[in-house]
Amino acid sequence: MSTPKDQHHDEQGLALATRSRAKRPTLFNVILHNDDYTTQELVVDILRNFFHKTDIEARHVMLTVHNKGKGVAGTYPRDTAESKVAQVTDYARAQGAPLKLTMEPAT
Repeated sequence: MSTPKDQHHDEQGLALATRSRAKRPTLFNVILHNDDYTTQELVVDILRNFFHKTDIEARHVMLTVHNKGKGVAGTYPRDTAESKVAQVTDYARAQGAPLKLTMEPAT
């Protein structure tokens, strides 16, 4: 006797419904990349205003980008991450900065 995948049976053979869990959306890290032209203060400003970091958090991420070449600004579902990359890239260009942002699946 076969059973539907969403059911199992108790000791008396009665079918018990199994709750199916909604799959969580894949999350993506928004990555800031170091360059020789974008000021540290602009990066801190972006982290505070677009990624809602505290001043201390923003400075920590900025120093990570400066020292290691890149850093995670935030982790979001795909659509939000794509929007953040586009918004911040546009804002940085309007400020005359070539700041590069990318996104990659969070692990």
